[in-house]
Amino acid sequence: MGAAEAPSEGEVGMQAAKDSRPIHRVYVDGFYMDQTDVTNAEFARFVKATGYVTVAEKKPQAADFPGAPPENLVAGSVVFSPPDHPVPLDNHFQWWSYVPGANWRHPTGPKSSIVGKDNYPVVQVAYEDAEAYAKWASKRLPTEAEWEFAARGGLAGKPYVWGDEFRPDGRWMANTHQGHFPNQDTGEDGHVGIAPVKSYPPNGYGLYDMAGNVWQWTSDWYRPDYYQTLAEAGGVARNPQGPSNPWDPDEPTERKKTHRGGSFLCTDQYCSRYVVGTRGKGEVSTGTNHLGFRCVVDVKTTGTQGHS
Repeated sequence: MGAAEAPSEGEVGMQAAKDSRPIHRVYVDGFYMDQTDVTNAEFARFVKATGYVTVAEKKPQAADFPGAPPENLVAGSVVFSPPDHPVPLDNHFQWWSYVPGANWRHPTGPKSSIVGKDNYPVVQVAYEDAEAYAKWASKRLPTEAEWEFAARGGLAGKPYVWGDEFRPDGRWMANTHQGHFPNQDTGEDGHVGIAPVKSYPPNGYGLYDMAGNVWQWTSDWYRPDYYQTLAEAGGVARNPQGPSNPWDPDEPTERKKTHRGGSFLCTDQYCSRYVVGTRGKGEVSTGTNHLGFRCVVDVKTTGTQGHS
C-alpha cells in the first residue's frame, strides 16, 4: 500500500505523494464494492425514500462558524471556478469558490441541473451524507486500505490502476485534466468536467473510475504520518481502520477524512493523484463538485440495495 514513483509524472506530480509513503504491507478481509460511484439516480432514490436533506442544502449555523458575517451563512457548497487566465499554482482559492445554492441537485450553482444526468456520479456530498446513504443501502464506506486494494485490480506496484503507462497505446483510461491548469480544460479525453460513470475501461476487478472523474470518500481519518506509523509497527497491518484522530498540519483545526482516486481536475501540472496509492483529504462537512463516493459490503452481508 502506498504510491510508487510514476516516471511520467515528474517532480511536480509526485510532490502530491509525500503522505503516501512509506510503502507498507496490508491485509484486508474480503468485501464487495460498488462497480461505480453512487449516481445521481441512486442518490435521488435514497432522498425520495427518506426525505434526507444534505449538508449543502442546510443553512450553516452561526455557532459552527463563530465570527462569520450573517450574510455569509447561506446554504451552498464549494465549486471549481476557474479563472480566465493563467495564475500561479500556490493558492487554490484562485479556482475554488463557495457558491450559494450549490448542492447535489445543482452541482455548480442554482442555475445548474442534473436533469438528464442520472448516470453521472452524485457530487456535493459531505461525509455524513455519504454515510447516511450507505446505511440506508445496508452498506458502508470503504476504509482507505480496502479502497486501495480494490483500485489496484489485482496489480501490485503499478503507478496506475490499469498498469505502467498513463496512456497505453494512446488510449485515455481516466477522466483527467488536459490543457493548462486551472484556466483551460481542452477535453482531449472526451470530457470537459465530470463524465458519466463507465465512460472509461474498468480495472482488473471490474470497477470503474477508480482513477479520475470524482474523488471518493473513505472512512479513514486523514493524517499525513499514518503510513509511517503503520510501517514502524512492522509486519503486515491487518484491516487497518485509519488513525484514531485526524490531523492536517496545513489546517490543524479542521477534521478531515481521506479522499481517494483523484478527479477530472488532476494533472501532472499540479495534482497527479490519479496515481494509485496517492491520497487526498477533505473537511467532513464540505462537499465539492468533484467529490463523490462508492460503498462496500462485507462478504457475510447479503440482501443489499442498489448495485454491487
